[in-house]
Amino acid sequence: MRKFFAISLVIIISSLGVFAADTRDFRNSIIDVAASVGGTVVSISSTVKEKVDPGVHSGSPLGDFSGEDFGGFFQEFFGEFPKELKRQGLGSGVIIDKDGYILTNEHVVSDASEIKVKLSDGRDYDAQIRGTDKRSDLAIIKIDAKNLPVAKLGNSDNLQIGEWMVAIGNPFGFAIESSEPTVTVGVVSALGRYIPMLGQRSRSYDDLIQTDAAINPGNSGGALVNLDSEIVGINTAIITTTGGYQGLGFAVPINKAKRILKKLIKGEKIQYGWLGVSVQDLNEDLRNYFGIKEKEGVIIVKVYKDSPAEDGSLKEGDLIIKFSGKSVKTTMDLVRMVSFTEVDKKVPVTVMRDGKEKVLKIKIGKRPAEEEDFAKLSERGDTFRGMEVENVSAAIKRKFRIKDDKGAVITYVKDGSLADKSGIEAGDVIIKVEKTKIANKDDFDSAVSKLEGNCLIKTTRGYVVLKGK
Repeated sequence: MRKFFAISLVIIISSLGVFAADTRDFRNSIIDVAASVGGTVVSISSTVKEKVDPGVHSGSPLGDFSGEDFGGFFQEFFGEFPKELKRQGLGSGVIIDKDGYILTNEHVVSDASEIKVKLSDGRDYDAQIRGTDKRSDLAIIKIDAKNLPVAKLGNSDNLQIGEWMVAIGNPFGFAIESSEPTVTVGVVSALGRYIPMLGQRSRSYDDLIQTDAAINPGNSGGALVNLDSEIVGINTAIITTTGGYQGLGFAVPINKAKRILKKLIKGEKIQYGWLGVSVQDLNEDLRNYFGIKEKEGVIIVKVYKDSPAEDGSLKEGDLIIKFSGKSVKTTMDLVRMVSFTEVDKKVPVTVMRDGKEKVLKIKIGKRPAEEEDFAKLSERGDTFRGMEVENVSAAIKRKFRIKDDKGAVITYVKDGSLADKSGIEAGDVIIKVEKTKIANKDDFDSAVSKLEGNCLIKTTRGYVVLKGK
């Protein structure tokens, strides 16, 4: 018994020794990352000038003051109204070239009239924007400096959930008057995350790295680093109910940045591939209908006019199961594959049509600018009294920030049309025409096909009388 106890004690002591050694190794790894990468992370301060309308002075609990009387009163006591206001922004960036090229987020420097960069050693520089891409939320800025320390870019495709990560940046930046970046530690919580356009967020994000390494205001544009001191992501966003960090931080995978770095440095516009279809994921009933056992494939809901899809003979109801030889399991899979396909390149698209597989060659087009996506496409379609409607889809829900799953969504209203004069707006969801309930675009088309004169339209915002003339 004593012998057994002695052996057990030796095993426990040995295990503690191994644990202590592992702890020291981990500690040293974090220290090494901070030392080797910290010098490549900079603090960025941007100034955005916003014009002020001197004729509008709202926000007073006593009402909205405007006009010459109040203007004269204000000027007598306080001086002239400011013609513009300056808004300060804070962020971080990563040096990717010894001659002063810095990778950061587009939202850190967008619309900036002045950009200041502070290196980790305290040196200050003015910076100029070289290239931006709102869709990926990435930008390149340039400072006039030489022989700078350069970050090593890793391979984000090799990341695994649970892998240790180090986030390096400048939370609150210049506000704490420190040039040295801060370091936080966590793991990769998830991969391929999607953040929709919600609330005041002006963009959606796709294919992000999620981490629990703390990311705070000012960290945007900073580095997400693995224990080999390689940059694997650019810290970009948090989800929070308080404005501060709550355990949900996100970074743009560095491989996404590497695809467009050269073009950003040259100031070239980034082009993304476009297929020209609206698609939806398959549920169990649709899989059974199409005889698909595996959880793969997306169904085409709409083929846009004059699009690559239409030119390539894709049809509504086709099931896309492969794109350029790769399996398509979800709508986001297809979006990512198409987006990063070279414009004008012909790729094989495998579809299932009438129970049979068919391979079509599609020449990928250039994706329309984000703000033009729906306006341009809608103008090509048929309108009813100056408006066009579409079925509810994931893309349309994101575009117009709606939660409805049924109805006909108004995607375009022509200026000065009967619909416009009636107060109808793009993004309204029609749920009833006269006494007919509307669940989709077909219901709407059928309901209005024989309408003459004024008609009663019910939207999720309320009732509207749509005049006939």
